[in-house]
Amino acid sequence: MQQQPMSSAKPYLIRAIYEWIADNDYTPYISVDTSYSNVDVPKQYIKNDSITLNISPISALKLLIDNEAITFQARFGGVPHNIYIPISAVIAIYTPENGQGMAFPKEEFPDNEFTSEEVKAEKKAKTPFTIISGGKEST
Repeated sequence: MQQQPMSSAKPYLIRAIYEWIADNDYTPYISVDTSYSNVDVPKQYIKNDSITLNISPISALKLLIDNEAITFQARFGGVPHNIYIPISAVIAIYTPENGQGMAFPKEEFPDNEFTSEEVKAEKKAKTPFTIISGGKEST
């Protein structure tokens, strides 16, 4: 009997690290790759296709970390925003007080998940590997 593949461990790890950080009275932050199309954060705070967010109970109201996304309400410059972050867009969860936490490898996602044509073109232009045969490189 063939077993079904297991779901990603990433959301479980994010929840566990969040709880560990909070239980130790530190502030949990997440770093997010904003090039994913479903990321919904205030655009003016994005730098180099990423944003870092404080997800402590005081800063992130109605925080929900489920297997698909992290959602919460937060204020930016005094203006309330609903935040939506797909789990696959989370780069790391950590506490800035001592740097403890966990980083995640970049996940590949379909071209339609990219926000811009420039990013799509860049991804297609990259060669995933180089073959070296007889001292000559080819791609």
